Amino acid sequence: MKNYTITVNGNVYDVTVEEGANGQAAPAAAPKAAPKAAPKAAPKAASQGAGSVRIEAGAAGKVFKLEAKVGQAVKKGDAVVILEAMKMEIPVVSPQDGKIASIDVAVGDTVEAGGLLATLE
Repeated sequence: MKNYTITVNGNVYDVTVEEGANGQAAPAAAPKAAPKAAPKAAPKAASQGAGSVRIEAGAAGKVFKLEAKVGQAVKKGDAVVILEAMKMEIPVVSPQDGKIASIDVAVGDTVEAGGLLATLE
């Protein structure tokens, strides 16, 4: 028997795999352990509220592209981050004119609705 820890969509599972007679994994009858909460990643230094205006995700999705960089001036309505949800690209725009103080996500990150993406000065 071998024990593994597997993370799926942020949920951590402890699983046990038993080898069958021919050396291949035998099918498991039922999960042996209930899922436990995934450990939270340490916050990035930039996510300490570098700016006073928060730019948040309007929907849950995956960060597809970063359209702005820290220090870049943006106008109200400029795309800051592009999220991908249900095979659609959703631009998250600046709510006002300002300068990007922090980008708090990276391409490929999964975010929840209301999650912090960036801040403005």
